[in-house]
Amino acid sequence: MALSRLIARPLLASYFLANGAQDLKDAPALAQQAAPVTEAVVPVVDNATPENVSVPRDPVLWVRASGAIQIAAGLALATGRFPRMSAAVLGVTLIPSTAARHRFWEATDKDQRRDQLTHFVKNAALAGGLLIAAMDTAGKPGVAWRAQHAAHDARREAALVGAKVKARVH
Repeated sequence: MALSRLIARPLLASYFLANGAQDLKDAPALAQQAAPVTEAVVPVVDNATPENVSVPRDPVLWVRASGAIQIAAGLALATGRFPRMSAAVLGVTLIPSTAARHRFWEATDKDQRRDQLTHFVKNAALAGGLLIAAMDTAGKPGVAWRAQHAAHDARREAALVGAKVKARVH
């Protein structure tokens, strides 16, 4: 593994480990901030799931679930276990977290607006880092490339076998 990945992944994951721990510790207080987001997300999730699946509506539970997911995915990213998937999962958790905590457009105080905007932009930068990490194949071909080339190789092998069979027949 490249030294840059060895250092960068744990650094990127550190924010999510700390944020996830804070979510678990302060879930009731953070649920007040999360309530407008969970109120918007729950119906969408509810419509996307089968009727027999009950979608929780409690913002405290959503905050705790997000914290647990961030800790698990953060640990995976930091240790290099499933780094692309864990980066993608962290990116998904960042969206509602940012929308709940850093609503700069609602701030009335100039200093509060500036602070919230700073955190919002910081989270956007984290999203960019996660996008790079999620797409990083570490120099190895991705699944799409491998599938495309496997199909090409299979066609080439089939043509070679066909030519050998044809040569033996004649």
